[in-house]
Amino acid sequence: MAKRNKQAEFVKWFGPLLDALRDLGYSGKPREVSDKIAKELKLDDDFLDQTLKSGTNKFHNQVAWARQYMTWEGLLDSSVRGTWKLTEKGKNTHLTYNEAHQLFLKWVEINQIARKNKTEKEVIIEQEETDPDTVKINAENNLLSVLQSLSPSGFERVCKELLREHGFENVEVTGKSHDGGIDGYGILEINPFVSFKVLFQCKRYQGSVSRSQVGDFRNAMIGRAEKGIIITTGTFTNSAENEASRDGAPKIELVDGKKLVQMFEKVQLGVKPKTVYEVDLQYFTKFKD
Repeated sequence: MAKRNKQAEFVKWFGPLLDALRDLGYSGKPREVSDKIAKELKLDDDFLDQTLKSGTNKFHNQVAWARQYMTWEGLLDSSVRGTWKLTEKGKNTHLTYNEAHQLFLKWVEINQIARKNKTEKEVIIEQEETDPDTVKINAENNLLSVLQSLSPSGFERVCKELLREHGFENVEVTGKSHDGGIDGYGILEINPFVSFKVLFQCKRYQGSVSRSQVGDFRNAMIGRAEKGIIITTGTFTNSAENEASRDGAPKIELVDGKKLVQMFEKVQLGVKPKTVYEVDLQYFTKFKD
């Protein structure tokens, strides 16, 4: 079982999936793509007829998982339901098995972090035994874990995109050290006559931002911008909140982890809405007799 912990059978379909979609004119229906792979690789009927415990066809389920990984990697477009379509990046990507395996390990780690109650081994086994659509990564519980798993510079860059989506213009990450904790800046236009330069600081925390950290950021921004924002995946202490709104000092806007998730959800950045159906048991009671 140790070997299974580091690989999954569906990894071998990553490259063939891209090849099949190229042959089909860059898009195709799920079953059409699976059949194309089976035909090109001359897979035998005994293999193609295998099923999972749930009764789902094993091969088609594996190809569906390959498609899910390609979507996470940005090689397939997930916006069109019922059709698998290559992105521009996907059209020009050819994967060897070793390259596919490295891509697989990267996304297994991200899934493991996003689903804190699952080990890497459990994530892989779950993916081998279930349909991709049944495995949910809920933003409310897990987006912060994903954000906390990013590199410091990666978190700064995703905050840059988030600010852009919320109306900021000319947003830049400075990437400078010893700059008083200022990670970037942007322009927020209130109306055609009024706009502000805003400095921001990104703190990829699990704990709380302190009063002194808010004060240090304010001192660094005075004379350089009209507004400041501190964005964190963690929380702010009460004294930090009081310091941010202290009378007589430039106000600092605070974005904690809960508010950060709401901001991602509002513009659907890095998260996708899902429609969940619940069985109406009352409706079916009249058919029991």
